[in-house]
Amino acid sequence: MSKLLTIFGATGQQGGSLINYVLKNSELSELYRIRGITRDTSKPSAVVLRERGVEVVEADLDKPATLTAALAGSYAVFGVTNYWERALKEVEVAQGKAIADASVVAGAELLIWSSLPSVTKISKGKAAFKHFDGKAEVEDYVRTLPIMSVFFMAGWYMQNHIGFMRPQPVGDGTYKLSQTFAPTATLPMIDITDTGKFIAPILLDPTKYNGKNFTCATKFLTPLQLVEGWTKVTGKTVTYSMIDPEEMVSEAMAPEMRAELRKTADLINEYLYFGPTGQVDVEWTQAQLKDELTTWEEFVKANEPWFKNV
Repeated sequence: MSKLLTIFGATGQQGGSLINYVLKNSELSELYRIRGITRDTSKPSAVVLRERGVEVVEADLDKPATLTAALAGSYAVFGVTNYWERALKEVEVAQGKAIADASVVAGAELLIWSSLPSVTKISKGKAAFKHFDGKAEVEDYVRTLPIMSVFFMAGWYMQNHIGFMRPQPVGDGTYKLSQTFAPTATLPMIDITDTGKFIAPILLDPTKYNGKNFTCATKFLTPLQLVEGWTKVTGKTVTYSMIDPEEMVSEAMAPEMRAELRKTADLINEYLYFGPTGQVDVEWTQAQLKDELTTWEEFVKANEPWFKNV
């Protein structure tokens, strides 16, 4: 009989991508049946999941009492939170710990937590970044619990550049990407639809990876390499300009996000996104995978047109 894999954020980027991968993978779809957790089971994306054979259950991360029933019978749980929804570290930590506690109470054997490195630890206390440190705090807590645990750490989403981080017209037929990172800073790029490719080995052999961190990216690229990829794929000249976070005015970017973005730039420019062992950690993670990962140029091509409506 197949085991129950319960996935939080079922209609989000990470959870939705994992569900899609498991459903399409013959080996995993035989091993696991899927339950997706969402706050609103009536929204169109949840209805689509149900039509694809996913059991869709309603629960609220801010109401821990709803989580134990939602996780009943689960063998494995994928836990993820969205810091940017409230932009409060204490909220994210409480939600993450609630997922962990409910997983233990429900008798689950494996918890895969969507984590990130502790910037406080990487910088030896010289810097802090709520988005990272909150997830890392939950990871530390999970490691104290009586449950197998593995930690999925996603790099810089390629999808970030579809919205407010896309190149803008200069006025002479060329385009410019303006961000807060140094031109030669390295970003660990990940197509977040590859989430399932990274988590598949964990689901196939949880014992082997118990306690491990999967540091997930396709490749470290500089902003200069990103614009080179856009230029190559689209045939349009794209250049790069480093700017102050305060210049990144966008309706999609709240003041809190802009403030955290400044810290992200400092992190990447000075301490690197995954810390000093990031490159080695990514190489180890990739060595565990069976699937080819999406490259930046493949992502750019798949998401054309980039400049039609800019």
